Amino acid sequence: MRILTASLLVPSKLNPEKLNSNYFYRTRKRSKKNNSIVPVARLVEPAIFEASKLTVLFSGVDEENHPGKVPRTYTFTHCDLTSKLTLTISQTINNSQLKGWHHRLHRDEVVAEWKKVKGKMSLHVYCHISGGHFLLDICARLRYYIFCKELPVVLKAFVYGDGNLLQNYTELEKAPVWIYFNSNIQEFNKIECLGPLKEAASSSSSSSSREIHGPPEPCQESCTCCFPQRSLIHGPTSISDVYRPDGRPNEINGPIHQGM
Repeated sequence: MRILTASLLVPSKLNPEKLNSNYFYRTRKRSKKNNSIVPVARLVEPAIFEASKLTVLFSGVDEENHPGKVPRTYTFTHCDLTSKLTLTISQTINNSQLKGWHHRLHRDEVVAEWKKVKGKMSLHVYCHISGGHFLLDICARLRYYIFCKELPVVLKAFVYGDGNLLQNYTELEKAPVWIYFNSNIQEFNKIECLGPLKEAASSSSSSSSREIHGPPEPCQESCTCCFPQRSLIHGPTSISDVYRPDGRPNEINGPIHQGM
């Protein structure tokens, strides 16, 4: 996902409702006054998931480990230079995958975790919209729009990369997908539900998502119907506590990105 690259080409006040895709190209427009070349951004067709570009890495988990009993997370990144996608499936977020300057500047990674709350499984996905860098702040609206358009592709990568798990535990396809948009701007600091994983991954757009007040809350005391007891990605369950106002992750349960 070329989140930051695309954002730098388009005004931050651009109305996302008038956009119909999520990638940008430069066209040339000559000025009558000085014949200078002015970059103009336009949108093309939405990105399509290509399995051949996806590299899947397993660490400490396999298709026999049900996420209701063994912790399971997804760390998903994209390289603009090679267009390669990398998905790490493990018990904790793969911080080493997020240390490069590219990821620290663009912040276009997506991390997710499986959770069991009161006996019901759900997938919780986290996207960083703004905070921590002024470039992310000025293009927050566009970043939010692009993340929304790209989410079905990301979910397809999860389903494809962890296909054996979903074949062994078909009930997980019906698990609701909760999206956490993390931003220092209130308008984009929100939680949305995309419905069952199977439907959310097959959708060509996440425009059908419905905003909910928040995902179900786990039991306050130790129990057997909630797992894990604490989020693998952040400490509290409130989205406002995932990131500080300056964009840095809270360290109640350890930072998401080391060295930020």
